[in-house]
Amino acid sequence: MASLSSGFSSVKLPAALVQQAREAAQPLRRSVAGQVEYWATLGRIVEHSGLTAQEAQAAIEGYEAAAGKVPLDRVLDAIEARFNAADESGCLADRVRQVVGGNRAKAAGLKKAA
Repeated sequence: MASLSSGFSSVKLPAALVQQAREAAQPLRRSVAGQVEYWATLGRIVEHSGLTAQEAQAAIEGYEAAAGKVPLDRVLDAIEARFNAADESGCLADRVRQVVGGNRAKAAGLKKAA
């Protein structure tokens, strides 16, 4: 694959995504490309942070509800259903233990650094 000397590449994106990026970019004074890059960076951060697909979906639904795209009661019902399923399967307790353990480790590291 040939590399471009400019450091940029062209990609095809769905027109709807480009329009969403245009609308989101305007109030923030970003370019469309800058907005797409920002979203891609957020996506990398979410993946790296270890969010589950369900947690990411809940965050997206919450964002869309705040933007008026999804009725809030539908979002709340979906969150409650996922919460109940996670509670029943035991993965909710496991995830809480992981987060608490991670926070304790971070706190211990901060104490040592201080």
